[in-house]
Amino acid sequence: MIQGIPLYYFLVVSTLMFFIGIFGFLTRKNLITMLMSIELILNSVNINFVVFNKYLYPQNLQGHFFSIIVIAVAAAEAAVGIAIIINIYRNFRSIDVENVDQMKN
Repeated sequence: MIQGIPLYYFLVVSTLMFFIGIFGFLTRKNLITMLMSIELILNSVNINFVVFNKYLYPQNLQGHFFSIIVIAVAAAEAAVGIAIIINIYRNFRSIDVENVDQMKN
């Protein structure tokens, strides 16, 4: 237990976050909400890294370091993704995924 909170609670929260992110990514048509869903998935993975590190190897910090790496990659992904979305919006005046056919022409 991490200060009285069982591992099960962390896993439930992480699993819910992961599947909410998957659901949001698969059902949304807006690129911004899809990007936010990917961030939600990455944050659920970070929770797992930190919690399993704390439960299995409390004296080591590998889970924390992996989380920092994932956060850095997510920040870079968000910056590049938002830049691409801004360019798509400038050219097509829409960021909906439904308009992919219009973008091909």
